[in-house]
Amino acid sequence: MLDAIYQLIAAFVAAFGFAMYFGARKRFFFVCALGGLLSWGVYLLTDYLFHSLFLSNFSGSAFAVLYAEVLARHMKCTATMIVVPSVIPLIPGGMLYYTLDAAVHGDLAATRQIGGDTLISALAISAGISVVMALRELHMKRQA
Repeated sequence: MLDAIYQLIAAFVAAFGFAMYFGARKRFFFVCALGGLLSWGVYLLTDYLFHSLFLSNFSGSAFAVLYAEVLARHMKCTATMIVVPSVIPLIPGGMLYYTLDAAVHGDLAATRQIGGDTLISALAISAGISVVMALRELHMKRQA
């Protein structure tokens, strides 16, 4: 439990820092950081319930897009300004590092295993973003 709290704090800080780096206005920093914390929370909850790397990343990124769309309307900004920092905690940077480390050390089995997980995570994140954005676009066209 304490580990999850540390992870959520780290997700908040990472998203906050990336919002600063990404060039968001100061008034969006907290919103972006909260989005990172919440999307990582959805990831952790889904992982706890289903133990699925794909489903965890998919649901975390899908939540980040929904969160960004709702807050973008409320704060009168683009959803991209909120969604990009909000998905940062989901990016599999550590897995990519360990994939390359295994490859450099000639451990083909670990390279395949960790590399496959890295690819699954990246595909799930992009699928979660794409599906929610496509559904939003379809919804907007039906309303028009």
